[in-house]
Amino acid sequence: MTERTTFFDTPLTQLRSLGPQRTELLNKELNLFTFGDLIQYYPFRYDDRSRYYTISELMDSMSSAQVRGRLREWFVEGEGPKKRLVGTFTDGTGTMSLVWFQGITYIEKTLRRDGEYIAYGKPQSFNGQFSIIHPELENTATGPAHEPGFYPVYNLTEKLRRRHLDSKAIAKAMRQLLEQAWPHIHETLPAELIEKYRLISKRDAIWNIHLPQHQGWLKQAQRRLKFEELFYNQLRLIKNKLMQKEEFPGQIFRDTTLMKHFYNELLPFELTGAQQRVIRELYADFLTGKQMNRLLQGDVGSGKTIVAFIACLMAIGNGAQACLMAPTEILADQHYNGLKPFADAMGLTIGILTGSTNKKRRVVLHEELQSGKMHVLVGTHALLEDAVQYKNLGLCIIDEQHRFGVAQRAKLWGKNETVPPHILVMTATPIPRTLAMTLYGNLDVSTIDELPKGRKPIKTVHKFDKHRSEVFGFMRQQLELGRQVYVVYPLIEESEKLDYKDLMDGYESMQRAFPRPQYEIGILHGKMLPYEKDDEMKRFLKRETQILVATTVIEVGVNVPNASVMVIESAERFGLSQLHQLRGRVGRGAEQSYCIMMTGYKLSSDTRTRLETMVRTNNGFEIADVDLQLRGPGDLTGTQQSGVMDLMIADLAKDGPILTAARESAQAILQEDPELILPQHAPVRNQVDNVRKHGNNWGRIS
Repeated sequence: MTERTTFFDTPLTQLRSLGPQRTELLNKELNLFTFGDLIQYYPFRYDDRSRYYTISELMDSMSSAQVRGRLREWFVEGEGPKKRLVGTFTDGTGTMSLVWFQGITYIEKTLRRDGEYIAYGKPQSFNGQFSIIHPELENTATGPAHEPGFYPVYNLTEKLRRRHLDSKAIAKAMRQLLEQAWPHIHETLPAELIEKYRLISKRDAIWNIHLPQHQGWLKQAQRRLKFEELFYNQLRLIKNKLMQKEEFPGQIFRDTTLMKHFYNELLPFELTGAQQRVIRELYADFLTGKQMNRLLQGDVGSGKTIVAFIACLMAIGNGAQACLMAPTEILADQHYNGLKPFADAMGLTIGILTGSTNKKRRVVLHEELQSGKMHVLVGTHALLEDAVQYKNLGLCIIDEQHRFGVAQRAKLWGKNETVPPHILVMTATPIPRTLAMTLYGNLDVSTIDELPKGRKPIKTVHKFDKHRSEVFGFMRQQLELGRQVYVVYPLIEESEKLDYKDLMDGYESMQRAFPRPQYEIGILHGKMLPYEKDDEMKRFLKRETQILVATTVIEVGVNVPNASVMVIESAERFGLSQLHQLRGRVGRGAEQSYCIMMTGYKLSSDTRTRLETMVRTNNGFEIADVDLQLRGPGDLTGTQQSGVMDLMIADLAKDGPILTAARESAQAILQEDPELILPQHAPVRNQVDNVRKHGNNWGRIS
């Protein structure tokens, strides 16, 4: 066994109240091995046993209640799975039932007629009579009455419960551990922050998060631990960002002649205030001599691509080259076709490289890149190939950056061995501020939060299946006006066969409702080969098909200005951000556009909230915030993102103000004392040093 370095590295086998068998269970079931692991296994909720209710005070809305009263009688009724033990419980203000479906024989043996009990559980009423199913029942005559207070409830597995290792047993072990740990819990925040934000001490916080004296102490403990966790999360990200800026130089792009020529002479429309602000932010980065790492987020249709092109002009005007990487060939083609007229007008060479680029064309592209004749290269993952070498790559733009990993971004850095290129990552999925600070805290963030002038908001409605003939009638009206329509079916991974059937059934019903030769209908789904998808999309772009029946493969980026209607079938099966992305496929032209969400009648409350949000607003940032409230950060980020998924107590959906304060505090300390050498920052330095030795979560005990 490795030598023990701190009290918190002590194995759980050393805790008397657990014993070897229980310790082994905690190892296997909850991944808890040391004192440090257990003390940071925080309760997920608390049972409020601080007061007693009378039966007359009970309400269905209560999550739990404890009542002191007498057990008058009990009887067994029903047969088989419906067999149950029912007790009549009274307290002088009323009568209620206590009901057990399991362990009936054992429970019946323990009951005493007219004994005084404390019953605890979730009250629910039926025909005016309250009952508690499987109550926690304590006989006041045979043992001490339950001490009033808040009792921790821990996440447990079924195996732990079967072995009687429940929340009560863990709380008992926790009390013993806390008593032993008290002298070993050291302060991890500077005195100035504790005083400024009126935080309780680390010791008091750890004790009261497990065994709160009352609700006031519990709230203070939660606030203190959330602040600390987020403070160290942000300290790590900001420190990484500062180190990156110190370590990696960047080319200086001072000459703006080329950019001004484009802006003043060739740009066919006026940029929004938000676009102009972002361009100023990029230019400021290009003057620092440090490598830029910036995230550009903007809603669908907000004009990120033209901002990216202007950034390319800054690089080209200073003797560098630029590349733009997109996740799909369709999106890469769209960027290339959209930017080529501008590049041609400027006398610049722009190329495209994707998986389907033939060998002959690749040879020419590689030569033009190495000679410097090629100014901008647009492409897919093909840009990462070793054969792709530049004369002087100065700027890499990555579109829909969540589709690319860190290793792929790093590969682009290596395309210039002298000075790493500046990195601009773009996303059309608006990110809630709290998530952006945590996921991308090591990037500078620019936001385009304004849509171009004249862009009409998309009208969004929710219709039930019974309104289908009305929806078909509206589609015909739009088609007669020369518009085009998307009809999207859900694609859920667990059931690809079912989804494919949904799509084919939908396609057939569309053919019946919109027959040839008057209407041409296309179909697009994930099982098609890349060239088939491209052909189908091109037919829709050229207006050879009026209706495109598709799965979510059309979700990102594709621009068809003439498409004015988006019909989303089974909209209840889509997430909020996905609905918003799909809606963004229309509204690209000057005409009024519409999004129609079709659903059945059985809808959960979360689904209703999603649909109501879509109908109410077109603002992607507002939608992202609602999505965060509904799904939480884990589901939104998808994978185990370091810095988000290792948060043990903070909740990014609810703790925005705490996160903001924590980030500002971390920034201020690192600005004043980057190396954390001042005496007042000793607690921070000690915590960081300990974590470097023992783990990667800077908010944890060490």
